[in-house]
Amino acid sequence: MDTQTIDQEYEKLQGEFQEVATTVKGLADKMQAAQKAGDANAAAWLADLELIAKDIDEEQTQAKVLLLAIHAFIKDAAAEAEEHPPLYAPGHEPQPEQAPQQAQQQGYGRPHGLFGGMFGGMGGPMMGGYMGGGFAQAMEMGAGMSLGADLIGSIFR
Repeated sequence: MDTQTIDQEYEKLQGEFQEVATTVKGLADKMQAAQKAGDANAAAWLADLELIAKDIDEEQTQAKVLLLAIHAFIKDAAAEAEEHPPLYAPGHEPQPEQAPQQAQQQGYGRPHGLFGGMFGGMGGPMMGGYMGGGFAQAMEMGAGMSLGADLIGSIFR
């Protein structure tokens, strides 16, 4: 998976959250109008909708926590991979006369330790350059999906 795919999926997730917020906001507006028009049930329904909006906010917070945990795991694994030298089976160490390119072609001497082939430092082939993507940058900056909190604030306060 590459950073472009991760970023696209993250943008889709944010879009889905925005769609939910728009739908709930529209329903809240209708209920508020019904309440102003004297509908006795509208106030109770509006209170129920507020609980739903709070549940949405909690779900979004949990999704953000999960994404941050995944991000931290990948970042830590990539950093750890850079800190440790490659491991070789006895008798399979690269010979000093082997050029690094030749050793890599044989599968030896992967840069960045044991995970070098997977993580390649901060964004190797497996991670598809993950650490440099927009999603990773958003997670680094603490960005998240606070649409639930925004929704509650805009409707019920």
